[in-house]
Amino acid sequence: MREQIRRHPLSAPAHEPLDDPLARERSHLAASRAALRAMREDVESLDIRDVTANWVNAEVLSRQIDERIKALADLSDTPLFFGRLDYQHAPGAARAEGAPKGAARSASGEGGGGRREGERFYIGRRHVHDADGDPMVIDWRAPVSQPFYRASKKDPMDIGLRRRFGYTGGDLTAYEDEHLSDPAEAAATSKLLQQEIERPRVGPMRDIVATIQPEQDEIVRSGLSGTVCVQGGPGTGKTAVGLHRVAYLLYAHRERLARTGTLVIGPNRSFLHYIEQVLPALGELTVQQATVDDLVAHVEVRGTDDAAAAVVKGDARMAEVLRRALYSHVTMPTEPVVVVRGSRRWRIPAYELADIVGELLAREIRYGAAREALPQRIAHAVLVQMERSGEAPDDRVQDAVARNSAVKAAVKEIWPAVDPAKLVLRLLTDADFLAEHAEGILDEDERKTILWARPVRSAKAAKWSAADAVLIDEATDLVRRTHSLGHVVLDEAQDLSPMQYRAVGRRCTTGSATVLGDLAQGTTPWATRSWDEALAHLGKHDGVIEELTAGFRVPTDVITYASRLLPHIAPGLAPVASVRENPGFFEVRAIAETSDVVAACAELLRNEGSTGLIAADARVPALAEALAAAGITCLAPGEETTQDTRLTLVPASLAKGLEYDYVVLDEPQAVVDGEPDERTGLRRLYVALTRAVSGLVVTHSAPVPAQLA
Repeated sequence: MREQIRRHPLSAPAHEPLDDPLARERSHLAASRAALRAMREDVESLDIRDVTANWVNAEVLSRQIDERIKALADLSDTPLFFGRLDYQHAPGAARAEGAPKGAARSASGEGGGGRREGERFYIGRRHVHDADGDPMVIDWRAPVSQPFYRASKKDPMDIGLRRRFGYTGGDLTAYEDEHLSDPAEAAATSKLLQQEIERPRVGPMRDIVATIQPEQDEIVRSGLSGTVCVQGGPGTGKTAVGLHRVAYLLYAHRERLARTGTLVIGPNRSFLHYIEQVLPALGELTVQQATVDDLVAHVEVRGTDDAAAAVVKGDARMAEVLRRALYSHVTMPTEPVVVVRGSRRWRIPAYELADIVGELLAREIRYGAAREALPQRIAHAVLVQMERSGEAPDDRVQDAVARNSAVKAAVKEIWPAVDPAKLVLRLLTDADFLAEHAEGILDEDERKTILWARPVRSAKAAKWSAADAVLIDEATDLVRRTHSLGHVVLDEAQDLSPMQYRAVGRRCTTGSATVLGDLAQGTTPWATRSWDEALAHLGKHDGVIEELTAGFRVPTDVITYASRLLPHIAPGLAPVASVRENPGFFEVRAIAETSDVVAACAELLRNEGSTGLIAADARVPALAEALAAAGITCLAPGEETTQDTRLTLVPASLAKGLEYDYVVLDEPQAVVDGEPDERTGLRRLYVALTRAVSGLVVTHSAPVPAQLA
């Protein structure tokens, strides 16, 4: 059997004996914290005045030092280490007896070398070393830490003992041992692991570094070169896996990603605020966060589309319509270009100009790049004539010819500059222009659907929708290449349109991506139908699709109830299997009036942890008034819960990706009715039902949807 959890009083005396294992671990924790403080003080004491060549170098180095100081912060309520590994013996002849001091450092994977018999490693959120440079805590991302997550009775990975630590706040209060050489013991369930998974949630999302499971760890540690798509139902940890994968990649490929950049894309600002503390807690401070709307913010969004128009605008076929419309501005020359230099006149005939234009079109380079290349190509043709006549022009002459007024006039006529917003505006307001370039792509009804009813004076005066902004981003990329990042994490991807996938894909054309989502939670009319299709729109055809089916967050009774909807919203999808020992609290409660919903909230607030009241968007104002009348303070999604204010009032449209210890779900049928069609409404309901970590109360005065009966 697994060794029982060993606990110790919080207020242990300073002189507790070191033959007590918990006392020894506390002593190591205290020494490690002291070493981390020393590391921070060493960085704070650096004097860069004599090592920087100029103020620019000084500013860059100073910023790097500030980031290093922040990364070395010791958070009092965050455990410095959460596990320990005792290796059984060295593989092969890794190191002879009498190895010099520092062997443990070499074994960590951070300094090379091998392991010697009996080596012990403490696994934590960051690397900590003592004054001699020997590691006291090993970064969870180091190769030597991997067995903490993957070792099992089938494959102990040379581990004799795996120890997990339990904390109350920042105080080490318990430990639990697994002797992996004993198959019976190794197969038991970790109580500390279960307790950590089920720990109440107050405040923003926290990391799962202490509880990463083997199937999650495989995804986290997958290589930078490949794109990974993770299908995961509610509570499977897909968001946490994506964030920890970023942290791992920054550890394994820091220099490369420091040059190319990393980005986390979420569905809305509330969601991004909820997850924003995870990476800093893991020591990673440089990762940017954004929504898709942020990426394509070339214009101010002031309008909205109906569902039919948004579906057509979000269709991948619009990319070809835009390409045709853009390149329709290129016209084949009918007149020669005559360049006058001194007393000589150099004539480039129209047919030669047409060959140059045709060659640039055939190369399929960006519209803007080709336009910039055209005057140089014309100038080169002039230089060829100069050389044939006996002159010896150089590059300066070619540049001067390219700037000649006749050449510039020809370029303006042949390959005019195009403003992406004006191009999209013309497509949406000029029926003939749209019909010409959408021929064979969009049918007449689809064209009518996206045409604006009224003309607009200018692009600045237009009331652009979110879908229009994506079209402008596509057109902008056709004109000039979008900057590519090293790695992009795309969360809640199932709600993106094909054109939005393309917008994200442009941000990682030379990098890779981690795509996270659940097809059953797609709540837009254009929701993703398959991940293969999504990866194709993203430009990552070779992406690997992984599926997480073990549920760690949602209680068994809750996920079982919510899964009744799966045959109606995602027939081919396997239901999540909750691995939690605690079945959770679950009740469907018929009510008579709104005050009963408030009473349910008050009841759940008597428990420890956070509570969410999720309701159809249209019912939120009335519920807010009822809560205020009862003297219950509530927060909006994205606002941080505290011990004093633990209730959040959540419109169903913003519930995706959020989680609360307890949830009151108000009027399920109203949630369904708030969407344009039943399937989307049932998917929205599925999301709302699966936000609870410990308990769910469903309140209803109208009958619940038949699919839940």
